Amino acid sequence: MPRCHDLSRSFVALDQGSTLIAVIEMSRMSWLVGALVPGLERDPLKKLEPDAAGLLALLHRWRDAAEQAGGQVRRIAVAYEAGRDGFWLARWLKDQGIECYVIHASSIAVSREHRRAKTDRLDAALLKRAFLGWLRGEKDHCRMAAIPTVAEEDARCPHREREVLVAERTRLINRLKSALVRFDLSTLALGRATSPRRLEQWLSEHGHALPPHELARFRRGIARLRLIGTQIAEIEADRLARIGSQRDPMAVDGKAVERVRALASWKGLGLPTADLIDCEVLCRNLPDRRAVARYGGLTGAPDESGAKRREKGLAKAGNARVRHAMIQFAWRFLMFQKDSALAKWYRLRTEHAGKTMRKVMIVALARKLLIALWRFATTGMVPQGVVLSAPAQP
Repeated sequence: MPRCHDLSRSFVALDQGSTLIAVIEMSRMSWLVGALVPGLERDPLKKLEPDAAGLLALLHRWRDAAEQAGGQVRRIAVAYEAGRDGFWLARWLKDQGIECYVIHASSIAVSREHRRAKTDRLDAALLKRAFLGWLRGEKDHCRMAAIPTVAEEDARCPHREREVLVAERTRLINRLKSALVRFDLSTLALGRATSPRRLEQWLSEHGHALPPHELARFRRGIARLRLIGTQIAEIEADRLARIGSQRDPMAVDGKAVERVRALASWKGLGLPTADLIDCEVLCRNLPDRRAVARYGGLTGAPDESGAKRREKGLAKAGNARVRHAMIQFAWRFLMFQKDSALAKWYRLRTEHAGKTMRKVMIVALARKLLIALWRFATTGMVPQGVVLSAPAQP
């Protein structure tokens, strides 16, 4: 039987004579709504202000027009392209009783002409054609994104914000170090210069001086660095409080805390990575190991045509956060799980290999580890030789 989580095609029979099909080309300034209305010879196209209530009124007006033309609308199906607006409109329309879908932007087939025309009207026509094929049950005509709940989106906020803050801290530290090198102050440790007073004391003790504007900029940089550190510490403390509680009141389901604790029991896998894998991968209804590897962006991109056979590298079509985290964990796994079967598998294939091949094989190991973590969380199966410690505690 078909699986309900397969979003590559629709498993509901389409009766086009009683279905109002609408697509929305969304932008910040306006929405262009195109539709196929039963009973109407023309395909209506309407530009609206970005307003959900106006969109709902337009759909009801088209439904009334279909009934006046002698048709009967039993189903209204709406779709729009995934983008900046997110999923709020899909959730709102579903609350109003409207069937709504969100199309993956990369799954829409477009013309390969060098200078193809691109307008909102043409984009709406492409969306309409792709959505109609999907509703008819044509496999891989386009792909739909899983619409998360508000709680699922909120659960991803902490580790995503932490990722942004860590990158900002690294950028700021590098900029401050570059400024110090320009004034022959490379020996100053930024970790010790945590306040303007300590900075001025260090400069006076070592007989150095900074120009006034450069000194003021350095003070502001240190202040921002301290603020970022405080915010990262707050996120970490919040995570430890959630993991330490018996049940996270903000979790998507009651088993979220137990899953994170179980993942963190792997030697070499910390709470930040375990929390990321749970919120980004395990909360999704992925059907099999192939879907898990594809979502993690750890599958290849073969290029085959006639006698040509080559591999273009990682497709990178999945979740970049999961891919980066799993490759980092793969290197740690080789350090902390040396006697495991997966670590031996890697060493056997890279014993006499060069640096390039080791990098290729670490991606393969990351893919195997992601599948192993998914199986461990769903079935409890522990990979051969993997050492588990006590469940993670704050």
